[in-house]
Amino acid sequence: MYIANQENLAAFAERAMHSSVLAIDTEFLREKTYYAKLCLIQLATDDETAIVDPFAVDDLKVLAPVLRNENVMKLFHAGNQDLEILLREVGVLPHPLFDTQVAAALLGHTQQIGYAALVHAECGVTLKKIDSFTDWSRRPLSDSQLEYAADDVVYLPRMYERMRAQLVELGRLSWLDRDFEDLADPARYAANERERYKRLKRVSQLSRRQLSAAREVAAWRELEAQRRDVPRKWVVTDEQIVEACKREPRSIDDLFMVRGLSDRLSTKDARTVVSLIASALDASPDTWPEPDRCGKNEPNVDAELDLMCALVRLRAKQNGVAFPTLASHDDLARVARGYREGVDLLRGWRRALVGEELLELLEGRLALSIDGSELRVEHRS
Repeated sequence: MYIANQENLAAFAERAMHSSVLAIDTEFLREKTYYAKLCLIQLATDDETAIVDPFAVDDLKVLAPVLRNENVMKLFHAGNQDLEILLREVGVLPHPLFDTQVAAALLGHTQQIGYAALVHAECGVTLKKIDSFTDWSRRPLSDSQLEYAADDVVYLPRMYERMRAQLVELGRLSWLDRDFEDLADPARYAANERERYKRLKRVSQLSRRQLSAAREVAAWRELEAQRRDVPRKWVVTDEQIVEACKREPRSIDDLFMVRGLSDRLSTKDARTVVSLIASALDASPDTWPEPDRCGKNEPNVDAELDLMCALVRLRAKQNGVAFPTLASHDDLARVARGYREGVDLLRGWRRALVGEELLELLEGRLALSIDGSELRVEHRS
């Protein structure tokens, strides 16, 4: 069903309130904007599938009640961007929710398995890919586009039932509670321009003093990109910010020594950037940001990581869990360096499965050895 007016959307939303599930996917464009341009919403209930044209309806907020209905399980696959868009367009985040990509990792599938691959594995269906890179903003949509869009939600309820049953049988359904609560937390999608500098490419090349300047310029760029609704790299690139801060410019001429900046920045914007850099460089050292704690200046922990990876690989194999789902490299490095707070590996089911053993290993209370071709784990007195 193609929905292109407010009345039909409201009617569908009312019917969806009585469904056990609501599968959700979106199609959007982001190549030329800061904010994703929503082009389509696909929805599937127990007994119908709807393709909503956001260009043709007046108010998507009519979907809010069903998104917050605790009796309707909202289904996604790799739903992070879909959820961000729903929060912006509808004003709420769905709850409760279930993400089949997240759940798949606990059922032996590869980390971040794609939707088509999971549909084939769980439902035995091979999906067409002809419209995967189509321009969803163009109208009218073709029959093949509509079919492709519908396929993105029509199999989610079936996969959810199969995967949920498998998780219940393995006693792992509750393992996902924290992951899904995090996905439904608005704080996850709140942009913090003051933290953006941490994600600059090559930011590790900067001193703490220069890092203070990069924080200010990256924050200015983020707000400017939002104001113009353009990709942040269209304002200035990561590399240009880092190079500018390395030069520590005190004038526009100094700033424009960085390749390409004179083409991107107006005189007014260049004056603002120079002022931000100068103020940050002259600020008290106690205001400078700390570099990434897991940066190159911390102790080498290669030996510890080798042992930890061996143990994680063993427990992941024994439990049919993808290695990266159980323990990311960053988490392993943080634990090896002595950090115990804010590490997913030391929370919930991950701690029970291997996190506690990793702490024992690092404290010398656990020993690893080879017995034939098998890794042996022994507790030491």
